[in-house]
Amino acid sequence: MKKIEKKFQEIGIENVKTISIKKRKNKVSIENLGKIYKSGGSFNSFLSSLPDILAVKDFMYVIDAVSNAVLKKRAIIFMLGAHVIKCGLSPVIIDLMKNKIITAVALNGAGVIHDSELAFFGKTSEDVGENLKNGTFGMARETAEIINTTISKGKDGSLGFGELIGKRLSEKDIPYKKFSILSQGFKLRIPVTVHVAIGTEIIHQHPNANGEAIGKLSMKDFRIFANNLKNLEGGVVFNIGSAVILPEVFLKALTIVKNLGYKVKNFTSINMDMIQHYRPTVNVVQRPTSQGGKGIAITGHHEIMIPLLAAGIKEKLMIK
Repeated sequence: MKKIEKKFQEIGIENVKTISIKKRKNKVSIENLGKIYKSGGSFNSFLSSLPDILAVKDFMYVIDAVSNAVLKKRAIIFMLGAHVIKCGLSPVIIDLMKNKIITAVALNGAGVIHDSELAFFGKTSEDVGENLKNGTFGMARETAEIINTTISKGKDGSLGFGELIGKRLSEKDIPYKKFSILSQGFKLRIPVTVHVAIGTEIIHQHPNANGEAIGKLSMKDFRIFANNLKNLEGGVVFNIGSAVILPEVFLKALTIVKNLGYKVKNFTSINMDMIQHYRPTVNVVQRPTSQGGKGIAITGHHEIMIPLLAAGIKEKLMIK
């Protein structure tokens, strides 16, 4: 006789307890819903029309944090991957510098390349795929001559990598220097530092690349950058588009400042990128704010999010 298998038992739910929705904790209410934007309205009315939920809450928090830091004269530092420049956002960053919102900028090695090419030639961002086929990728002689020659000649001077290149790009014969973050930083006396990993940039492919100069001046900029963090308490730091180099630089520089006894605990750190990576998440958003402050991750395309952010800050501070 075939044995009948025992059926699995269901739990009885006759005695489960219910509660009233009126007593339940809810995340969304009528007050949080988005409002209809009417054409012809101000940018501020557009911001006010957004739903008060999730990323919008974070976005508005960042605007408030920057505005408060400006009013209290605290540090507002923008760490920028080169993609920010390639997306055409240099004028937006420079405007924030001119309006005394950004107090310091940090670039990776690619950032100085795209910034310099824009200043000299009004164009940048070569077609890597096509040029790689015939071995010409990264071989633009003018770019290497401008940057490599400048830092080689200035390696024993008092200026760091960013200031040295900024000074060169500020000279009168540079046709598009108004679009250069480095040039405008030099003119406005806002520190723009450059943080390089040897072998990662096209200018390192050229015979005139001077490893001693690159390392010496980038080290100087690392210490200048660390000095900028002394005033970060109550301030704001952004990492925009750098997945590895600048988050690592930031963490080490912050350690130096804390080691020297400066109070840097309560600040806002923001990572803005098209996707969220491990190092920015951990080294910018999470670890540095574990003792206080707030870390925020905002995901979106730079060419949309940064102009929105800049406009929101200027609206908040009533800057034309």
